Amino acid sequence: MGVPGPAADERPLAVLVIDDERPALDELTWLLRRDPRVGEVHATDSPTDALRLLRQLEVDAVFLDVQMPGLSGIDLAQVLAQFRSPPATVFVTAHDEHAVEAFDLHAVDYVLKPVREQRLAEAVRRVVAAARAEPVAADPAEEQVAVERGGVTRFVAVSRIRHVEAEGDYARLHVDGESHLVRVPLSQLEQEWAAGGFVRIHRSRLVNTAYVEELHVDAGRCWVVVDGADLQVSRRHTRELRDLLVRRGRPRGTAAPGEPS
Repeated sequence: MGVPGPAADERPLAVLVIDDERPALDELTWLLRRDPRVGEVHATDSPTDALRLLRQLEVDAVFLDVQMPGLSGIDLAQVLAQFRSPPATVFVTAHDEHAVEAFDLHAVDYVLKPVREQRLAEAVRRVVAAARAEPVAADPAEEQVAVERGGVTRFVAVSRIRHVEAEGDYARLHVDGESHLVRVPLSQLEQEWAAGGFVRIHRSRLVNTAYVEELHVDAGRCWVVVDGADLQVSRRHTRELRDLLVRRGRPRGTAAPGEPS
């Protein structure tokens, strides 16, 4: 499935790529030029030279590494934030320990190396959405699910559900300190509620990311805290979940990846 090009009334993006490692710079430049939504691609391996270019050029977005000699990517982003009309900032780095700091600077995205073309295409989509002042994802329509208890049918808003665990062909919904069993497989709920922020963290559990209070990584184990409960994250889903959480912004109380909790 290809990447959609710009609409007829939209001009392609002009971007600046900054990375002190030439192979990484060349690879990212090449990938961006393959994206039909991107037009001009300027590149430099010097943060100082990047500042000069930014005063001469009009760019929509800056794709930059974090760890660079002299002026780091974080330092450069702080300078860009002072511009009257700052370009969108996308960090592209091999290190995830600066993700929280990056999003405190209102970065549009944080992409980990090695960069996959599909993942970079998502970053470009976010830049386009930011340029149009659109939300990255529309809020899903309020949806309700019917649950039964003691012969009484109640309707619970999906947005109030904290997490869901599989029980055979059933799913147990945890909401407001209670749990309700519904005859729906977890795989179906994963598909239907993805737009509402539900993601799989284990083969037997979904979590509503809006209620993730803390994320912990220790000795190869990962878990999240939801409503005071520790929920294990499988290794298969750990990196995807961490990437999703830092892209959405630091959840309240979340320890930055690599930091002690």
